[in-house]
Amino acid sequence: MAIATVNPATGQTLRTFEPYTAPAVEQRLARAEQTFAQYRLTDFARRGELMHRAAELLDADQETIARLMTTEMGKPLTAARAEAAKCAKAMRWYADRAPALLADEHPAPTDVTDAGASRALVRYRPLGVVLAVMPWNFPLWQVIRFAAPALMAGNVGLLKHASNVPQTALYLEDLFRGAGFPDGCFQTLLIPSATVSDVLRDPRVAAATLTGSEGAGRSVAAVAGDEVKKTVLELGGSDPFVVLPSADVAAAARTAVTARVQNNGQSCIAAKRFIVHEQVYEEFRAAFVQRMAALRIGDPLQESTEVGPLATAQGREDLGELVADALDLGARVECEVAVPAGLGEGWWYPPTVLSGITEQMRIHREEAFGPVATLYRAESLDHAVELANDSPFGLSSNVWTTEPAEQERFVRDIQAGGIFFNGMTASHPALPFGGVRRSGYGRELSGHGIREFCNATTVWVA
Repeated sequence: MAIATVNPATGQTLRTFEPYTAPAVEQRLARAEQTFAQYRLTDFARRGELMHRAAELLDADQETIARLMTTEMGKPLTAARAEAAKCAKAMRWYADRAPALLADEHPAPTDVTDAGASRALVRYRPLGVVLAVMPWNFPLWQVIRFAAPALMAGNVGLLKHASNVPQTALYLEDLFRGAGFPDGCFQTLLIPSATVSDVLRDPRVAAATLTGSEGAGRSVAAVAGDEVKKTVLELGGSDPFVVLPSADVAAAARTAVTARVQNNGQSCIAAKRFIVHEQVYEEFRAAFVQRMAALRIGDPLQESTEVGPLATAQGREDLGELVADALDLGARVECEVAVPAGLGEGWWYPPTVLSGITEQMRIHREEAFGPVATLYRAESLDHAVELANDSPFGLSSNVWTTEPAEQERFVRDIQAGGIFFNGMTASHPALPFGGVRRSGYGRELSGHGIREFCNATTVWVA
């Protein structure tokens, strides 16, 4: 895949970039190693000052970077602005809270004595150079939620971004440098995916984090395992959205549309499987389909647009194949929104609702990365739990019920990294984010995220 900006709304190639040569990559690796040797010695106050400055610069650049993201991967402009604002918020959150999140931990005095020490503690120290392999769907947020905690912990970062968002990747390097971080603290590598393993095997790289497909995660994890290096993986998801009889069905249907088509449906944590108790199935189905059918498809740079194009031609082809397979095996189309004429040669895909899903259909097992929703009728609470867990993924989940006993049942039994009751999944700096099963391992955000790339060092004094 070429390293290029291709406007998904038109299919037009706007800019292309030559991959970095081996000597250029070597130069950046050497700079990262040299910078870490000094940067790790800075205190939290200095790191926080730099991170706050980066957040200020990002706020000032919000409109420019929002338009760039929309042009590179097609998200609606309003969503791109919100993404930039969310990134600045997370940067400030870590700038202010890193000292407390990484404060020394002191065992109880009796445990210190029992360990035969006069003093003992746990200190969190940075690992070093962390390689981040990031996707295009949230080209700013996915990177910042790694970079803000990693840099505040004293690590330095190398970014291998998706090849279709190179300008966003270069902007991020400029952002941190412009804020005053040393040149080697955060560097972008414009390299093809085939060379990621070489960078990861380099002894100067201490760890890696990846957000992306299951295949990409397997590849990075295999190399890192061979090199005995720490990894955090956030992979795909096919999140359930469960609606039970006590729910506010109108509110659930309204939220369900946003949960499915956020980011043009291209989000790992977008709700994809809508599992509705038979007592409220018809009510939910009617409201959900009506709202999906009313979505405004159009130029993502227009303020009124709710759904833009898919980011890549391959993505549209893959989604179309999933839908075609389901229809061939008996799925029913509840609605399919017509794409307006005159939008150009971009990678448009109509928001679609399918029902009658069976286990034989690929869409039952595979992630639908686009604005396609699948409806399931649950016969009981037990059946709803069973359907929710009938997926190889386990990223997040949404459950609509006001019954405390039902909420506790899902907390106990759902196989996912998160459960959101009476709302939709969202990420926040204060809450850990990540999945189980084929959705990956490790956590981003919160104290859990900043400690992922730290050496929890035991200090024992006789």
